[in-house]
Amino acid sequence: MKNNALKLFTVIISLILFSCSSPQGNEESPTTSSSNDEVNTHSQAGVADDMSANNILNVAISSPDHTTLVAAVQAAQIEHVLVNAGPLTVFAPTNEAFAALPEGTVESLLKPENKAALAKILTRHAAPGSYKTMYLKDGMTLYMATGDYLPVVVKDGEYYVGGAKILGTVDCSNGIVHVVDKVILPE
Repeated sequence: MKNNALKLFTVIISLILFSCSSPQGNEESPTTSSSNDEVNTHSQAGVADDMSANNILNVAISSPDHTTLVAAVQAAQIEHVLVNAGPLTVFAPTNEAFAALPEGTVESLLKPENKAALAKILTRHAAPGSYKTMYLKDGMTLYMATGDYLPVVVKDGEYYVGGAKILGTVDCSNGIVHVVDKVILPE
């Protein structure tokens, strides 16, 4: 009886390990298209779920004002970060915010050789935890995923993080997205 239970346990563990292993050799991992046909996501970022609340990546993908941000997230290959359980607060620059950067900046950052720099810039827009505006206080500093601290300014009822003005907020299944008017670059 013990032997049969041990064999069954071994078979189950082997099946679990086998099903979780990644493809071997030169096979490419599959991609899944989201509702936006131009957007391909990878790993758990490609899981489609019409029943659950949208995660941060879903919100960005569905926003026509964040196509540049989505392209940058894909170029940096950090989609998985935006679908993790969180909580995470993302300060999401609009297309206009990216367009305000010096000419050629976005195009340069989207090149494969600049993937690490792009990932660092994007990561600077994320804070571990859920920070609704009611929790943001004038003069506080907010710890970002890069290890930086960004100043919070509240002026005339307007909220700014790292100099970027919060234009709107969307609650997500894994955190919060604050739409901002500026790309937060390192000094």
